[in-house]
Formats: sequence, structure tokens, C-alpha cells
Amino acid sequence: MTRISLNLPETYPYSTELTVRIQDINYGNHVGNDAFISLLHEARIRYFNHLGYSETDIEGCAIVISDLAVVYKAQARHGDRLKCEIAAKEFNKYGCDIFYRVTRVPDHTLMLEAKTGIVFFDYCENKITRMPHAFARAVS
Repeated sequence: MTRISLNLPETYPYSTELTVRIQDINYGNHVGNDAFISLLHEARIRYFNHLGYSETDIEGCAIVISDLAVVYKAQARHGDRLKCEIAAKEFNKYGCDIFYRVTRVPDHTLMLEAKTGIVFFDYCENKITRMPHAFARAVS
């Protein structure tokens, strides 16, 4: 089976800690793939809040997720503390990629690597719009 590979950034300028909740656990007694995506979403919201934005208001624009890639490395269990590091790169005129590296605290086991493509969206016009220059400066 061929695995996907991600062109990961060398540095991650933002990090946050998340704790695995009981509702994140699946029948295999570890974090389910859907729950991990929700944890990445929480981390991305915190990242944007740290920058002074929300997903629905980044310099007057919203974002939509255009794609998602996840490479799972280890299982996370209920109560695990996870460090989620985030970086933005691969900029284009309509968006960029947000990269994630998730490790378990305190043993630093790599749990997953992921990326979400984001594009900027104007809900009033119901169309994709250019990435705000201020956002590009804030995450560069």
C-alpha cells in the first residue's frame, strides 16, 4: 500500500495542547480518525484566535477547507495530552496550506502529521476570494 507523504515545514510557530476526551475514543479504544480531525479543527481555531481572527472573519473573509491529508503515526488514548503544532505555507492568491504536527506529551511520540488546504471565501458573494494580505503577513 502506498502511503501519502506531506512536504512538512521545518518550523511550527504556534502550538497548543489538547486533551483526548472520552467521546474521542472509538471501538478500538483509541482516538478515531473523525475525532482526530475535530481535534485538528479545535487547534486551528485556537491558532486563528491567537492571530486575532476567527474562521468566519479573517480581514472580512471566511475560510473553507479545500482538502485534507492525514498521516497517522501512533494511537492516542483517553486522557492523553497532545501538543499540536501549526504552521502555514504553500501560499497562493486564494489561500494556503495549514500544517499540523501532533505529539503526545510528555514522551514526544509523534501521533500524526496533517495538512488542510484553506481557501478564502466571501459568503455574501458566495464565491472564493483573494487571501487578505494582512493574513499572509500574520502567518509568514
